[in-house]
Amino acid sequence: MKKVEINKEKCKSCSYCVEFCPRKLISLSSNINSRGFFYAEFIGPEEKCTSCSLCAIMCPEVAIEISK
Repeated sequence: MKKVEINKEKCKSCSYCVEFCPRKLISLSSNINSRGFFYAEFIGPEEKCTSCSLCAIMCPEVAIEISK
């Protein structure tokens, strides 16, 4: 089970998740979603994620889900 699930279709490239991830485990993809935005993607590794949820809290589109 993944700790970080990012819905790429909801993402609008705001980069808040990238900016606020304390471990720098999220970046913007070089690909675009169906709405024309470079979407956020988890670049891991999974074991470095602390499940702090800052990325999900900061996401204005509610595109990120965290599990422990």
